[in-house]
Amino acid sequence: MRFRRECCNGAWPCWSLVHLAYLQPFEDANKRVSRLAANIPLIRQNLCPLSFVDVPERAYIDGVLGIYELNRVELLRDVFIWAYQRSCARYSAVRQSLGEPDRFRLRYRALIAEVVAAVVRDGLDKKAATALIRQHAAEQVPAEDQGRFVEVAETELMSLHEGNIARYRLRPSEYEAWRQGWH
Repeated sequence: MRFRRECCNGAWPCWSLVHLAYLQPFEDANKRVSRLAANIPLIRQNLCPLSFVDVPERAYIDGVLGIYELNRVELLRDVFIWAYQRSCARYSAVRQSLGEPDRFRLRYRALIAEVVAAVVRDGLDKKAATALIRQHAAEQVPAEDQGRFVEVAETELMSLHEGNIARYRLRPSEYEAWRQGWH
C-alpha cells in the first residue's frame, strides 16, 4: 500500500488517521476517533500528543481526499507534520507553565485520596478528621514525611468542593451530607 510505505514509514499515527476514517467502523465520529487513535502510539512512547486544534479544516479534508481519491500522501503528510510541530510547541509551552509535578503528592496520592474519602463518607468533623489523618500518617507514612502528609491531606479537605469530589470517588450526596456537619 502506497500510503503505508511513503507516509511516516508505516507509523501507526498516520495509518489510523487515514484508515479509521476511511473504513467508517462507527455510525458517527469516525474522523474524531481516528485523530484520537493517532495519539495512542505517541503517548505510549512518551511523546507529546497530536492536536488538530489549529489545523485548517480544508487542509485536513484535502489531505484525506488526496489519499482516498488520488492515492497521494504528500498533502496529508505535510498537514500531519505541520500539526505535530505546532502541537509539540504548544505542549512544551503548557508543560513549562505548569512546572514540575509535586513528587510528594504523587507518592502519596492514593493514600491522600483514601483519607479524604474516608473523612467525607464517615461524616467526620474537623477534630475527628485531623485525628484520622494523623492516624493514617503514623501507620502508613515514614516519620520524615508525616508532617507534610498531614498538611497536604488537611489542605485537600479544606479545598474540597463540588467540582473536585470525583477525584476522591465521592458522590454529590456524600459530599453534601459531610459539608453540612463540617461547617
